[in-house]
Amino acid sequence: MVQTILLIIVIGLLVSRFLPVRGVKQIDAADMKKRLKSKGQQLIDVRSPSEFQTNHIKGFQNIPLPQFKEQAHELAKDKEVYVICQSGMRSMQAAKILKKQGFTQITNIKGGMNAWR
Repeated sequence: MVQTILLIIVIGLLVSRFLPVRGVKQIDAADMKKRLKSKGQQLIDVRSPSEFQTNHIKGFQNIPLPQFKEQAHELAKDKEVYVICQSGMRSMQAAKILKKQGFTQITNIKGGMNAWR
């Protein structure tokens, strides 16, 4: 009985890590490409500095995920924030951090740089 309950809790935690966060929009790379020229948005890449240096999208600012929680306050809460990483997992974690800090206009780029061609 205890093992069954523990298994359910572990599965629940794993599933919750991969589900989209309520209040965070999801767009694909093609949609983001259409929005790149828009004004008044904040474009954030949460990959490591070396990943960013190797390949990044013009206009994106690098704030690595390990420092993101401490630096998120530097972003404007009244502007849309777009977050990207390599696959979409770290950017979703960054979106969760933004949500907890009171940001309301958050968009995660599904598939991340892997989808950017």
